[in-house]
Amino acid sequence: MKKIVCLPVIITLLIFASCNTAKQTVTGDNGKIDLTIVQINDVYEIAPLDGGKAGGLARVATVKKEEQNKNANTIMVMAGDFLSPSVYNSLKFEGNRIRGKQMVDAMNVAGVDMAVFGNHEFDIPEADVQSRINESAFQWVSSNTFQKKGNDIVPFVKNGIPFPETYIRTFTDADGTTARIGFIGLTLPFNKAAYVSYTDVFAAAQKKYDQIKDSCDAVIAVTHQAMDDDIKLARQIPGLALIIGGHEHERHYAKIGNVYITKADANAKSAYIIKLNLNKNDNSLKLKADILDINEKIALDSTTNVVVKKWTDIANKSYASLGFDATKVCLQTGDPLDGREAYIRTQQTNFTKLIVSAMEKASPMADAVIINSGSIRVDDILQMPVTQYDVIRSLPFGGSIMEVDMKGSLLIKILNAAKMNVGSGGFLQYSAALSNGTNGWLLKNIPVDAGKVYKIAITDFLITGGEANLDFLTKDNPDMVKVYPVFTDMNDSRSDVRRAIIRYMESIGQ
Repeated sequence: MKKIVCLPVIITLLIFASCNTAKQTVTGDNGKIDLTIVQINDVYEIAPLDGGKAGGLARVATVKKEEQNKNANTIMVMAGDFLSPSVYNSLKFEGNRIRGKQMVDAMNVAGVDMAVFGNHEFDIPEADVQSRINESAFQWVSSNTFQKKGNDIVPFVKNGIPFPETYIRTFTDADGTTARIGFIGLTLPFNKAAYVSYTDVFAAAQKKYDQIKDSCDAVIAVTHQAMDDDIKLARQIPGLALIIGGHEHERHYAKIGNVYITKADANAKSAYIIKLNLNKNDNSLKLKADILDINEKIALDSTTNVVVKKWTDIANKSYASLGFDATKVCLQTGDPLDGREAYIRTQQTNFTKLIVSAMEKASPMADAVIINSGSIRVDDILQMPVTQYDVIRSLPFGGSIMEVDMKGSLLIKILNAAKMNVGSGGFLQYSAALSNGTNGWLLKNIPVDAGKVYKIAITDFLITGGEANLDFLTKDNPDMVKVYPVFTDMNDSRSDVRRAIIRYMESIGQ
């Protein structure tokens, strides 16, 4: 995919209004109205990251309030992915898994007005998704994503009220000019959770656009899908005013015909400030888009920060009970570590290589180590300095490093099966000593012997058989010669893979 990435820019555009506006008589107003949209997407962290320098929903809340002070017709839109992945999902509060509760709580106070589903929303159980929806104070719109109820496919509901497949919001300015802005919400059919059903993104978009275009002044698509698909959508429906997108985790800006596409950085490290001026006298629309870095120059909104601090304190107490100091720096300098899902599930990155090296140091007697990419859930780039919290949020499920003796035949079967998992969490990261030669797998440049026994360090989840195409990888497999006891002593790095990573980082940072 050819990526279009923009640095902070200001773009002023004159385009025709995306809807075929019905004839309206302007009486007592000037026929012009200004609207502002604050866009965020792919936000998993409520507090600032990178040593407090970047992001934070309390800063985003300040941005929205400042824009509202300039123009009452200001809304904030979340373009998907906020309930998961998050280290909070593995923590408990008042006896229940948190699973996005902290995000909804903070988003409500920060002033999010509208959201669409991202693929990660469905990482958590259906009951928890429903609870988060019911707790939300913002509008949801879902044009192609529905809920499975037995044999029925129905809209998701909020407190018993079905989600709209389109949403039209009316804005009015001081002189009485009104504007009706239509929204459609689209989610890529990536997450195949059993309780979710998707219709085709492009068919749904066309159908819903056609339904509302004549009853509003502009139509905006809020999407969570790949940039290539947003570009395809813009070409398919040239009458759209704007596509507010997410999913890539890095800023994008593009012009396709008369349609503009905006995507901000993940974890609210930036936000798009999109300003629209609608002139109903000639059915024209001016669009101005700024990418704003969310950093320490922006004050923390005090009301939102109270909520952020509440949840941060809850989490830190939980980490401390496990022997972690969330605020402690474990790696001071170095290149940013790439934990983005699109990369770690298709190849090795500097971050996955570091994780493998940490496991090797924790299990020095192992011939090789193996970990599934699905254990790494940060879907972000870790900037320096790296704290223990960064490691915890990168591998929220933790788990011990198991040592097993297995026949070479099983090792070969694992590595061959894992090749089918490219693009999924079952894509394996393993020791550099393992390689796939023309005549089969090699260990330290020597062919893996099917009859020989090898000591492998592997994460505890992998030997449950729960990963895709690896259901045979269990303790009961006849080629599993020996499974060593689980390491539970916190002084042993093998007791938790995150502990192994932290200690390795500390060792290389000295």
